This record gives sequence, structure tokens and C-alpha cells, in this order.
Amino acid sequence: MENNQKEEKKSNNKLLIILLIFLLLGNGTFIGLWLHERGRANTEVVIKEQVTLERDNVKADLLELQEEYATLQTNDQAMQVELEAKRAEIAELIIQADKHKDDAYIISKLRKETASLRKIMKHYIVEIDSLNTLNQVITAEKNKVTADLSAEKGITTKLSKDKDALQSTVNLGSILKATRPVAKGVKFKSGGKKEVEAERASRVEKIKVSFVLGENKIAKSGEKSIYVRIISPDGKELTKSSDMFSFNGSKGYYAGKEDVDYRNEELAVDVFCESPTPFISGKYLITIGCDNVIIGETSVTLK
Repeated sequence: MENNQKEEKKSNNKLLIILLIFLLLGNGTFIGLWLHERGRANTEVVIKEQVTLERDNVKADLLELQEEYATLQTNDQAMQVELEAKRAEIAELIIQADKHKDDAYIISKLRKETASLRKIMKHYIVEIDSLNTLNQVITAEKNKVTADLSAEKGITTKLSKDKDALQSTVNLGSILKATRPVAKGVKFKSGGKKEVEAERASRVEKIKVSFVLGENKIAKSGEKSIYVRIISPDGKELTKSSDMFSFNGSKGYYAGKEDVDYRNEELAVDVFCESPTPFISGKYLITIGCDNVIIGETSVTLK
């Protein structure tokens, strides 16, 4: 009887030990799961804070970009329409930044779109400056003629001023005009004999600029050097040499040159322009010069 009691006591002790072990294991598992969930929650908080901080930075950049676009002004109606579209796009991006403040993917996408809009803005600045320069030249010439006419005194002075004004008019009238200018990217096949239009920058070998020199009976006939100046999307002048040409009192590098025999009649001209580096995607601003003045402008956008 006494032996049975001892055996039962030992059995109960073993059972208690086993239960204690399971209890400890259960508590350890619970603590492990709790620590894991706590670490995951802390990680999510850190990630959320980082996304929120990036959203705030992106929104600040968009607001700054919005102010910068608001300062861009031009009299060119087509360009003004483009600027208004970009301003509307920025306003929509700001709304998206507020709407998706916890979405890391959307915020990353907004960051890329902001950078793209800033790059485009730099191209607009270059284009607006070019148009402003041309307008300033025209305004200066108009003011000069007006000043000359208003300064006439007496018959002799009037005759002299009339002569000067007439000469100025003749000079302005003798300037050639590049009408219907267009530009496109091209590549060549069949050993350079076949020309094919290319829209993607990676496939373009040259930019072809085509226009017509208008009829002008008072212009000086003979050999004319036609220069084409190209500003790339990153604001650089395309050129393969250090040679420069003059235009409107300034000098710049040219990407292409063509010598033609002008006989005071319409003359179709094609100028092929190369780049020392591969062409990149974006809008290329193109000006055409002859006899030290700009005679035409156009642009082409490569994908």
C-alpha cells in the first residue's frame, strides 16, 4: 500500500513537471509572437513616417514648381496653351499627393513626374528667352525708325531722314524669309541612299530641317550661306565644330550649314544636322539664320 502511494506521488510529480514545461513553452511562444508583432508594428510606423516625409517633400517641390510655372509668360499663343496645360497638371499632382499620402508607389511616381515637369520648364525658359530676344530686336528697329522720323527738322533734314528711313526699309525688306519651316528626325538605309523618317531619339541619325526661301526681288542674289542652330532638350547647342555664325548681333554655334545659289525666287532648302552625341528624347528648338539675322524658327520633338 505504501509503495503504491509512492508510485502515485511520483506519477503526479512527473505530470506537474510536464505541465510546467508546456506552460513555459506556451509562454515563450506567446512572448515570441508578441515581440515579433511589436517589431513589425514599429517597422510599419517607421515606413509610414518615411512615406509621409517623402510626400511632404514632393508636395513642397510641386508647390515651388507651381510658383515657377506661374512666372512664365509669353505672347506666343501656342506656347501659352502648353503652359496652361502644365499648370493644370501640377495642380492635379498636388491633389494626388494629398489623396495618396500613405501610398509609397504613388508618391514615388509623383516624384518622377515632378522631375520631368521641372526639366520641361527649363526648355520653356530657353524658348521664351529666344522669342523675347527676337521681339526686342524688332522693337528696337521699330523704335529707331520712329525716332528717326520724329527727329526730322527742316527740308534738308527731312530729306536726309527720309532717305535714311527709306534705306532702313529697303534693308529690312531685303531680309530673306524661311517660310514653312519643318523639322524631323531621319535615319538612312541602303548605304545612306534611302532616307527614312524616325521619331524615336535612339534611331535618329540626323535632324532634317526643310524650308523655302521666299521670293524677294530687292534682296541681293547669289550664293547664300544658310545656318541652322539647334538647342537640345537639355539646353545645349548641337555642334560638331568650334565654328560660329552671327545672328541679330549675337554669335552661336550651328548644327548644320548649306550654301545655296539664290536668284530672288522661291528656293526649297534642306539642311541635315548632326549631333556629336546620341540624340535624346524631348523638344529641340531650331532657328534658321542667313546674312547675320534669324530668318525662321521651328522645332521637333523626339520620343
